[in-house]
Amino acid sequence: MTGKVATIDFHVTSECSQECPYCWGPQDFENPVDTATALRIISHVKEVGASRIVFTGGDPLKRTDMAELVRHAKSIGLEVALSTTGDQLTWEFLQAVAHGIDLISLPLDGSTEEVNKRTKEEGHLAAVLQALEWLREYPNIDVKVCTPVTRHNLADVPNIARLVEDYARTTEARVFYNIFQAFPRAMFDVEWDDLLVSDEEFADLENRLRDTARVRVNFLTHATLDRLYMMIFPDGSLVIPRGREFPAYGAFLEIEDIDTVLEKSRFAWERHLHHSRGWVKNG
Repeated sequence: MTGKVATIDFHVTSECSQECPYCWGPQDFENPVDTATALRIISHVKEVGASRIVFTGGDPLKRTDMAELVRHAKSIGLEVALSTTGDQLTWEFLQAVAHGIDLISLPLDGSTEEVNKRTKEEGHLAAVLQALEWLREYPNIDVKVCTPVTRHNLADVPNIARLVEDYARTTEARVFYNIFQAFPRAMFDVEWDDLLVSDEEFADLENRLRDTARVRVNFLTHATLDRLYMMIFPDGSLVIPRGREFPAYGAFLEIEDIDTVLEKSRFAWERHLHHSRGWVKNG
């Protein structure tokens, strides 16, 4: 066990209804691990000392066994987060698993359909707003809204922040807002010059919002994001991204000494722990 990892992201699939141009999730894994293997991976997340698992993808709701995976993670004492595009969330699924989820993360790329559809499929904004309405019925589930900042939405981020603030004022759940500087890392070819905002532009955005936002905001720069995540890919391999690369460290289930992997990967564990404490359930 290690005290250097609080959260592990389990990318249970690479399937997704969106084609976000900045995505650095896994791509084109046609045969993700089966249910039995996924359950063992979840147990091993607990065994290596992590306290929280994030089910993500692609979109984890593309898997038909997602409810079973959530229930197992909760039953062994893990905090459970679900990071979904939002357009795949249904009221029936939420009813079935609400008792086992501690946080749901949803992306918003714009405050209007016109801005949001620059990097999401048309109709995505309405789907996320519907998901947020459903979540009002489950105040035990924390809500995290995430905005990757690109050239397409830089001017609109203050409007998105106001949308999140209005929602936070009208729900009993804890609400977080993560604002990311889109990271130049992907498993496919990207015209980054058309997407990336400069460090100066992102810093200016943070300065403008820092004292005016009325919701808990995390500003995540390129420097903050790098080597921050421990990712289990759909094939069960452990990946710790660094810079633009995706170094893999073998099958997660075969790793017994996680500290050796952390040292080899130069995982930013102190920054990781600091970031994770921001949304501890009892924090």
